[in-house]
Amino acid sequence: MKRTAVINTDHGAVRSVRFNHDGNYMLTCGSDKTLKLWNPTRQLLIKSYKNIHGSEILDVVASHDNGKFATAGLDRKVFLTDVSTGKVLRKIRAHDDKVNTVKFNSESTLLFSASVDGTCKVWDLRSRSYEPIQTMNEAKDNVTSLYVTDSQILTGSADACIRRYDIRLGFMYSDYLGGPISCATFTKDSQCTLAGLQGDAIRLIDNDTGKLLNEFSGHSNSEYKLECCMNSKDNYIYSGSEDSAVYIWDLITGKIISKLQHDYRVVHSISFHPTEEKLLSASLGCVYLWEIPEDND
Repeated sequence: MKRTAVINTDHGAVRSVRFNHDGNYMLTCGSDKTLKLWNPTRQLLIKSYKNIHGSEILDVVASHDNGKFATAGLDRKVFLTDVSTGKVLRKIRAHDDKVNTVKFNSESTLLFSASVDGTCKVWDLRSRSYEPIQTMNEAKDNVTSLYVTDSQILTGSADACIRRYDIRLGFMYSDYLGGPISCATFTKDSQCTLAGLQGDAIRLIDNDTGKLLNEFSGHSNSEYKLECCMNSKDNYIYSGSEDSAVYIWDLITGKIISKLQHDYRVVHSISFHPTEEKLLSASLGCVYLWEIPEDND
């Protein structure tokens, strides 16, 4: 595995790093209230967006056509912004507390937001209404994580539960995992949930039965909300850690196969390329680009 770039973003602290929809560019946001668009391979800053949020930007996601991005802020708001012009297209006073994360549906017609106020809300971007079309308020604490497919919404909460909302059937399924959830995501086939627990292992859960399929441990996660994910082929698990590394586990054996060392203690945000074996990771004010061979040698 090879570290191919280290980019000093000048954000102060990077709160989130994300590949765009096709993986050609990346978006970063941070404590300096700005958002930046990059070509990570060339380490080139393409555009900087200022004066969107009035406080720290905590998360960003690109639309499916890469023409817009949505941001979540410490100011309790969600913004929809045009990539090319930087014009704010939609300003949503979304929640009663800071907004942790935002996601689009596959057509980018719906926007989803999750907050410290314990709710997940759905916004119809085709409508002029300022009210959400749905509010999910089953969580008893901070909703830390959000993942969306065409048929399901997955949330993770500090109340130690992951919740799956079946959009087509109108059902909600809840699994209690015993500790605050830092991150939750589906496998590519949506048959399993990968959940990172603060102060505990990462767990792979069968969505049909709720059965624990595997655990991945050895990293450090006691203080911060760290992200975990799978690679584009769903055969390796990746997670940030509080000991200056990204950990990589084999999905089947659960064994650590590699660690990607960083220059600062906490690696909190990661993003895997949608089709290629490339990883972005954020630690303090820097973003790292890794090119990872399929065998992780």
